[in-house]
Amino acid sequence: MSETVAVVVVTYNRADLLEGMLAGLAALERLPDGIVVIDNASTDHTPDVLARATNPGLVVLRTDENLGGAGGFHLGVQIAHEKGFDRFWLMDDDVVPAPDCLTVLMATDEPCLAAVREDRNGHLVEKAALRFDLRNPLAIKPKTAMVETTYGERSRMPERVELENVAFEGFLVRREVIDRVGLPDPSYFIFYDDVDLAIRARRAGYRIWGVRDAVLVRQLDFDQQHDLSGWKGFYMYRNLFVVHFRYGENLPVRLKPWLVAAVVVALSPVRGGRGEARNVIRAIRSARGMRRLPSSSVD
Repeated sequence: MSETVAVVVVTYNRADLLEGMLAGLAALERLPDGIVVIDNASTDHTPDVLARATNPGLVVLRTDENLGGAGGFHLGVQIAHEKGFDRFWLMDDDVVPAPDCLTVLMATDEPCLAAVREDRNGHLVEKAALRFDLRNPLAIKPKTAMVETTYGERSRMPERVELENVAFEGFLVRREVIDRVGLPDPSYFIFYDDVDLAIRARRAGYRIWGVRDAVLVRQLDFDQQHDLSGWKGFYMYRNLFVVHFRYGENLPVRLKPWLVAAVVVALSPVRGGRGEARNVIRAIRSARGMRRLPSSSVD
């Protein structure tokens, strides 16, 4: 008997992108058996787009407030799990799958799979980590190798590559994994919730495979250079610190957030970044309260 799959989509104020993504899902060779869309209290015309959508098996839940991507994926996977689907395909609203993307993924008998992202010009933009180092305290950033920079072009990739983290843009995970490690952690709000789930899955003994021929087309350019003195900067620092506190493989790695915070504060007068210094102080205080591992319950 073939497995069932539900797409879990989180959206917030990007109605036109969402409409294109839903059209891409409708054009798949192998249609999903269900689609769960979490509308994070959008204030644009997202409700109109969803009301017009004719995708089979579409379920929409509009939240009372913006739960962030992490809260949205937590809720969406929980709903899909309650409905009994065998696999969950997690996806943002800014990607469009190639027509054969789900066909290729579903033909691969592995619990954790990831599609590979290209931009609209066909260039490889897959930033999933081939190496995510939580052992070396001298690694400035834990992501020390990623698909895009290692291979350059999708054609140079092997058919499957093993990944050490993923993005929730095309991550296909079996029910057994969620049953074992739990749902995405909503407390991250944005950033690193996908990394956290990947670490939990790998530490439970699962391997994560990027599938070369399962393609997602990203509709927006990557802009990872966020203002570190703004609200996103707080979450970027805090959630990176949480990952180190929770999953650092030795004491120096688990202490690294304190060193990073001290350096940022010390350099703030030179860099003119007092806002960033305030963010990093708030971030480490908040991260200390998130050191406990998330529950493995799906209830």
